[in-house]
Amino acid sequence: MIKIFVADDHAMIRRGIKQTVADEVDMQVVGEAQSAKQTIDLLRISECDVVILDVSMPDGNGLHVLKEIKKERPTLSVLMLSMHPEEQFAVRALRAGASGYLTKESSPEELLTALRKVSTGGRYLTLSLAERLAEDLVTASPVNSHERLSDREYEVFSLLASGRTVSEIAEQLSLSVKTVSTYRARILEKMNLRNNAEIMRYAMQRQLVD
Repeated sequence: MIKIFVADDHAMIRRGIKQTVADEVDMQVVGEAQSAKQTIDLLRISECDVVILDVSMPDGNGLHVLKEIKKERPTLSVLMLSMHPEEQFAVRALRAGASGYLTKESSPEELLTALRKVSTGGRYLTLSLAERLAEDLVTASPVNSHERLSDREYEVFSLLASGRTVSEIAEQLSLSVKTVSTYRARILEKMNLRNNAEIMRYAMQRQLVD
C-alpha cells in the first residue's frame, strides 16, 4: 500500500487528490496539511511513502519546505504539484531533491502514474521536462540568466514579473521592504536588467509567468 501525504493550501485540491486515490486499491491518503509549518510538523510524526507538495504555500515557499523534508527524511519521495508551468520551478525542484514535478493541469491518470513511479524510488519526468534536463547536462553554464538566481531571488523575480510591488512581495513573503529591495537589486544585476518593466518583458518572452 502506497501511503500518501498531501500538502496544499487549497481544500479543493486536497479533496480532489483524495477522490482520485480513493478508487485505487494500492494507495491511500494518510495525512494532509494546508501550510508549510503544518507540513513540516506533521511529517515528523506521519508514516508515509510519498508527499504531494504544492510549490506555493501561504506561509513559505514549497522549495524551502522540500529542502527541510529532505534534510530530515532524505529517502522520502516528494512529488511537486504546482499551478506554475514547468519552466518556472521544475528544474529547481528536482535539483533540491524532488522525485517529480506535475502541474495542476495534469490528468488524474498521470498523477496516479507519477505516484506509483516515485513510490518505488524512481523519478517521474514529463517528456518536456526530460528534454530540458538533457539540455542542461549538455550546456556547461545556464542558458538563461534567470537560472543564475538563487531560489529566494527567483521567487522574488517571479513575483516582480507578475506585477507585484516590493511592498506587496514583502508582505507575502514576510520579509522587510529593505530585504526585498536588496533581492531586487541583485536580480537586476545578475540578469543585466534595468527595471521591473524589463523583468516583466523578460519573463513574458520566456513564458515564465501565467
